[in-house]
Amino acid sequence: MQTRWLVRFPVLFGAFMISAPMLLLAWTAITGSGAAGQLTHLLSTVLPRYVLNSVALVLVVTSMVLLIGVGCAWLIAAYDFPGRRFFRWALVLPLALPSFVVAYAYNDFNWLASVSRWAKAHLGVTIPRMGDWANVVAAGVVLALVLYPYVYLLARTAFEERSPSLGEAALSLGIRRACAWWRVVWPIARPSIAAGCALVIMETLADFGTVAYFAVDTFTAGIYRSWQSMGDKTTAARLALLLMGFVLILTSLERSQRARMRYFARGRSDAPRLRLRWPQAALALLACLTPLVFGLLLPLLLLTLSWLDAGAQLSVRLFGWALNSAMLAALATVLIIPATLLAAYGLRLMPGPRARWLTTLACSGYALPGLVLAIGLLSFVGMVDQLIGFSLLSGTLVAVVYAYSVRFFSIGYQSIESGLTRINPSMEQSASSLGLNSVETLREVHWPLLRSSVAIASLLVFVDCLKELPATLVLRPFNFDTLSVVAYHFASDERLGEAAAPALLIALVSLLPVLVLSVYRPARR
Repeated sequence: MQTRWLVRFPVLFGAFMISAPMLLLAWTAITGSGAAGQLTHLLSTVLPRYVLNSVALVLVVTSMVLLIGVGCAWLIAAYDFPGRRFFRWALVLPLALPSFVVAYAYNDFNWLASVSRWAKAHLGVTIPRMGDWANVVAAGVVLALVLYPYVYLLARTAFEERSPSLGEAALSLGIRRACAWWRVVWPIARPSIAAGCALVIMETLADFGTVAYFAVDTFTAGIYRSWQSMGDKTTAARLALLLMGFVLILTSLERSQRARMRYFARGRSDAPRLRLRWPQAALALLACLTPLVFGLLLPLLLLTLSWLDAGAQLSVRLFGWALNSAMLAALATVLIIPATLLAAYGLRLMPGPRARWLTTLACSGYALPGLVLAIGLLSFVGMVDQLIGFSLLSGTLVAVVYAYSVRFFSIGYQSIESGLTRINPSMEQSASSLGLNSVETLREVHWPLLRSSVAIASLLVFVDCLKELPATLVLRPFNFDTLSVVAYHFASDERLGEAAAPALLIALVSLLPVLVLSVYRPARR
């Protein structure tokens, strides 16, 4: 019982610390005054458009990340073709680019005007002017090209850890190969894919830079407009509370459905890969190359060309911004990963409604826009500093790391929990019968099986912390800039050539953990 409390106390305390800014935000929304008229006006005018655009954007992004992420993950895990080892880790690289930078790169290229001129000159076809729906599709495509690695990484891990005996048993029973995939492979990988999709949906709902650039009125844009244009934090908090409630409902529905479908692999062994020959190998190569080109190589090429056109100068300040970004991301990762591991393991040991509710609330912080989350954090750290009598958190790096912990707790938790769901509970029962307590079971049984999931979670948290913009912009100390902050400032001023250098450095700094993860192979027990 004492060892269980060693896990329970950090879980409950960590969930409260992560949930406190959101609870304070909810308190501001409930107790605020003077904004009821504006909220009623929003409900009767623009709120339906916010909801419809947000739902449409989520549908576009989710459809594309499922197609790209699951398709590429299955090709890498199940087939052997030229370039497979390269694409295994290279397909993660688009995650290193901020979505708003990709949007700026493609817009500076002005591809639509070029396509329209070419079609009119060579085909005699006039492409009609696109409406608002095209902006939703364009924003969704840009977000999907950057966010699909969430689904790809988790799906690839699940496919690679599948038991080959299950597929062989299905084929021996006369089930066709395609049907066997849907009835055997897909159910095993579904928890991981669902976790990746949940991350993508929350990231899409929380995005501001991309949707603002494409002039798509989503929930996030409405919250930002209420706070910045109207100067009304109470209305922004109330809209954020509606968004958080929607995310909680969505997360609860997904989790309850996943709880009714649990599948476990008996062991971790490499399933045999089928070697593809021409033309199937060429098609697989093209399928893996396409998202890499449009999600990374082409934006980097456009940024490099813009940088060269601007004079191709490297400032000493760029290395200082890169060091600041890497330091903050590393500190946040060191804090987030142990906390999420304890939370996921503690909830597995004691799946009570109280702990589950707190964990779900903590995970919903990823769906809140960074600017809105900063409102709650500013109020929370101000209250803490007032209680202790001096400035401990306000305007310090502690506040920034705290914001990262609130914002990206869900990334580490979803990744680690998906790994835990593939571990059969009978292993814990066997460990308990041998006299191992909960901590010893985590160290000796679960940790060897979770190292791959923990490594993926660390990569995702590090890269997302490296790219985080709104919370860093609001909470950072005076005269302390990161690569994402300066890239946003330059790009928002239409100085893409100057924004190209920090954007390229974000990709280069993010490349190191991706390379480490690509060669990392956890030992098997």
